Amino acid sequence: MHDNVRVRFAPSPTGGLHLGGVRTVLFNYLFARQHQGKFILRIEDTDQTRYVAGAEEYILDCLKWCGFQPDEGPVNGGPYGPYRQSERKALYRQYAEQLVESGNAYYAFDTPADLEQKRKEIANFQYGYFYRDQMRNSLTLSKEEVKKLIDSGVPHVIRIKMPEDETVSFIDMIRGEVSFQTSQSDDKVLLKADGMPTYHLAVVVDDYLMKITHAFRGEEWLPSAPVHLLLWKYLGWEDEMPRWAHLPLILKPDGNGKLSKRDGARLGFPVYAMNWTDPNTGELTPGFREMGFLPESFINMLAMLGWNDGTDQELFGLEELIQKFSLDRVNKSGAKFDYEKAKWFNTEWIKKIDSNVLKGLVAEQLNNAGIEVADTAKLETVIELVKDRCHLLPDFVAQTSYFFKAPETYDLAAVKPKWTEAKEQFFKAFSDYLLANPSLTSHDLEENFKAMAQERGFKIGDVMLPYRIMLVGGKFGPAVFDITKLIGEEEAVARINKALEEIARV
Repeated sequence: MHDNVRVRFAPSPTGGLHLGGVRTVLFNYLFARQHQGKFILRIEDTDQTRYVAGAEEYILDCLKWCGFQPDEGPVNGGPYGPYRQSERKALYRQYAEQLVESGNAYYAFDTPADLEQKRKEIANFQYGYFYRDQMRNSLTLSKEEVKKLIDSGVPHVIRIKMPEDETVSFIDMIRGEVSFQTSQSDDKVLLKADGMPTYHLAVVVDDYLMKITHAFRGEEWLPSAPVHLLLWKYLGWEDEMPRWAHLPLILKPDGNGKLSKRDGARLGFPVYAMNWTDPNTGELTPGFREMGFLPESFINMLAMLGWNDGTDQELFGLEELIQKFSLDRVNKSGAKFDYEKAKWFNTEWIKKIDSNVLKGLVAEQLNNAGIEVADTAKLETVIELVKDRCHLLPDFVAQTSYFFKAPETYDLAAVKPKWTEAKEQFFKAFSDYLLANPSLTSHDLEENFKAMAQERGFKIGDVMLPYRIMLVGGKFGPAVFDITKLIGEEEAVARINKALEEIARV
């Protein structure tokens, strides 16, 4: 059997990467790293009609953002290449022909029109055991006719011949023993008329040739398992078959069924890892990255959709997940996606991650909002002050911009009703004090501000809120004297003066 663990993620380049797909990558990746194995990326682009330009690069970018570096794949190559199925096209026919030779598959010459006609005649028509003898294939035609049709280039497919009434079973690493009746499955096409394999043939041949030891995929692939089990058997590779695990679905937050792109649009949250723009329609589907999620929180959230380590711990970094992950703690039933919970993970990771690491991401958010940040050391200090208030990266714009740029508007409704001439005089006096004492700490400034307020008969709240609004523009932000020190005394005084003019004008 197998020595070294080899797992693969095999997406089709047909569009954006759904978070269910990323979770499949994550579980593969964790398992490979835990066993010092290899994580392989294989692009399943055999269905050329569904191929979308740019989708392969997009998948690679998503993996890179999450920090999943494939050990082998279309970009970095490897000993079992090529890693795109379209470049392996010549390989597959010989195995399909071998199955025909051994009596486990057959040529079918039915045209799309023939099949359409049958579907009209027979409700729920399945090309399989019940109806294959009514069709135009190498089981119903003579050897001579078959040879003549093939020699004259008549389009045909190769179909697996499913046994009439056998039970096939395998041990799923999550579900235990799973059994199927072969009569329930139709005779799937293995090789299409264009010579391309279907998923069923390609996945078995490639997993065999690439020496894949464990195959993790979504539970929606369970109905295909009997076809794949029989292909491993018929090709004589039963002893080399990978161990399978079918992962539970990620479900809609408000009902039953698999979470879809439409649910995200309907309920206002992303379901793709990164923004995806359909090159044909120009339609943009938002992604977690652009919504302001950190890759650490995205991965952590995905790991907890269907898995836990048996304790109450919820926050795990990638290294810790590699140590603790195990398939026997993956649930059999689906996990409901909860966007509020996803944001909670992000909030916690923003608090947890070093401000030095966040600095580049926050600077990017500020630049996008038209705020230039020259002083990155100051930015780091600012992040440290406000990170507890941010759920998504764009929140940093409102929470940090006033450190770099004076507010353009003020929440005057919070100030004006109780405004007096005496308050104006207080702020003028405090401005003079600030300019005369540039080297005080924020603590000293606060003590002196309070003393000056008391001397003039103010309650501290009467002047503290207006001061915050003068510096920030609204009723938010960290400790107001920390803000004063970070923007500097001169800037604080300029903002007080500007605000006083605004108040006088209203």
